[in-house]
Order: sequence, then C-alpha cells, then structure tokens
Amino acid sequence: MAYTTTHIAALSEIATTGQPFVVVTMVDAKGSTPQDAGAKMIVDESGLVHGTVGGGKVESRAIEFAREMLQDASRKREIVDWNLQRDIGMTCGGLVQLFFEVFNRDDWNVVVFGAGHVAQALVRVLVMLDCRVSCIDSRSDWIDKIPDHPRLKKICAEDLTVEAAKLQPTDYVVCMTMGHSTDRPILATIFNKGLQLPYLGVIGSRSKRGALLRELKSDGISADVAEGFLCPIGLPIGTNQPAEIAISIVAQLIERRDAVVTSEWLRPDAWLDSATFLSHFAQGGSLLLAVRWISAVVNASKNYLYAAGGICLGIGLLLGFILAKLFGRRSK
Repeated sequence: MAYTTTHIAALSEIATTGQPFVVVTMVDAKGSTPQDAGAKMIVDESGLVHGTVGGGKVESRAIEFAREMLQDASRKREIVDWNLQRDIGMTCGGLVQLFFEVFNRDDWNVVVFGAGHVAQALVRVLVMLDCRVSCIDSRSDWIDKIPDHPRLKKICAEDLTVEAAKLQPTDYVVCMTMGHSTDRPILATIFNKGLQLPYLGVIGSRSKRGALLRELKSDGISADVAEGFLCPIGLPIGTNQPAEIAISIVAQLIERRDAVVTSEWLRPDAWLDSATFLSHFAQGGSLLLAVRWISAVVNASKNYLYAAGGICLGIGLLLGFILAKLFGRRSK
C-alpha cells in the first residue's frame, strides 16, 4: 500500500485498513544521534510503513522490536532507552528513548453465525467496539445487506459447520441462524472439536434450549458438554425489537469478556511474575494485592529463602500502601 508523505495522513490511512500496527516515537535524543526527538515511524507486520527514527541499525532494531510487540498480545505500550554504542553497536555514542504503541490489534474476536434481522443489528453494534467480527451465513443476499467495515469479515458459506471447525479457543460465538436445525450442527461441531469457548450463545427460548440439549445428547455428546452453551442469550433488558435484542447481547458479551479478563488478572500464578504484579499493584493500589502476593509466593514456592523474600516484599508494599493512605489523608 502506498502511503502519503505526512505522518498524520499515513496514520489515518493505515488505521482505516484495520490491520495492526505500531507507532514508534523518539521521545528523547542525547549526544550524537541519527534523528532528533519527535521523529516518528509506523511499522506493521511486514516492516516499515512510513517515517523514520534515524535509519541504519537503530531503525532496524526498532522495527524488529515493534514487530515482536505485534506478535505478543500482552505488549501494548513500551518505552526503551538505548545506548547507540553499547546496545545497538553504532559508532556514535548517543542515547535515544523510544516509545512504542500498538494500534488496531483487536484481541476480542466475535463470530456471528447467521445474518438475519437480529444479526444485522448485532453486527452494526459490534463493529463500533474494539473487536473483530465475522458474520457467516449461507444466504448471500442477507450477507450483502450488512455494510462493509474494516473490522468486519463477511463469509458466505454453504456449509456452516466447515466454518465452525475453524473456530479458535478465544472466539466469542453467537448462533442465530434460521432455526435450531441449523444451529445444532454448529454446536455439535464445536463440542466434538473439544473447544471451550469464553462465550457460546444461541438465540432462542428455554424450550429451544431443551430441544437442542436432547438432540445433542442423541448425537452422542455427553450431557455435561452439551450444557456448555447459553440459550436464551442477552441481558434481561429491553424489548423484542432487533436493535434492543442486539444491545442486550452485546452487553452480555462485554460482561463475559470482562469476567474472563478479571479471572486471568486474579490468577495466583500471575502474581509470581514480578512485572505483572507491579503493574497490577500500581493500577489497583489495594491491600488485596499485597495479601495475594504473599499468599501466592508462599503457596507456590518450595524455596524458603525465596518465600521469605516474597513475604518481605509483600509486607513492604503493604506498609507503603498504609503510609500512602495516611499521608494522603493528612494532605487533604
């Protein structure tokens, strides 16, 4: 893709494509450096898209660093300080500070089977959020009614189970095809594949859920596995208008997404990663985090010295929290 010459124009152009990219900004430059502070460049999965932070070895390292960030969903924003001689191998002995920020990487994937009235409304709401949406139906005329969007992938497939077999464990799936006879094969494919999706919902009533359960069990799917879908779906709000049903479903999707994120955030083993712990402690600033750190280290470690060190760190953070509260009150 050919991009225009200004950074803002190039940024606007690549943003509309929906593809993930990184903006690299030279925050500071000291001594002999190939670029001044404020220099910017845009990097995608293929490499340099626009701009420069100096060319040569420092730019090559920055491009490599940016591409590595695109491959790791946990890395969104990072600042690095490089000594050009020691860290990069350049003859000039300057220092640079670079800020890397990822854009357009939507790690929330929602797959909608069906393109009927409610699906039409649902997709229109979903594309306004930070997620990638796939809408799959065997009816090309209904698929064509949905407006194109950079975050939307429209798939017309005669056999929906073929597309169901391509689902990934992190996908959020909503089934709203023409009826339970077309929803059931999708569910069966998902269950037979052994997928445990963060969200699997089927539009319909409780009686429809009962019929689906009976048929899935008759297909040889165990009862506990067959129970792994929601039906009815959506929060208990609104009317039966397609737009309001769609909003209630999106609300439930967001609720489930945030519940998954929170459960990952509170896993005890996550606190054993010091960088993760410090990040969460800075964000939360709560007594609970210090207590969880102490507990996680003691429970997970067989090394008594390591456990003692972890306890001391937790106590130190706890005292810091208490002092911050005390001084904070005094300053008010």
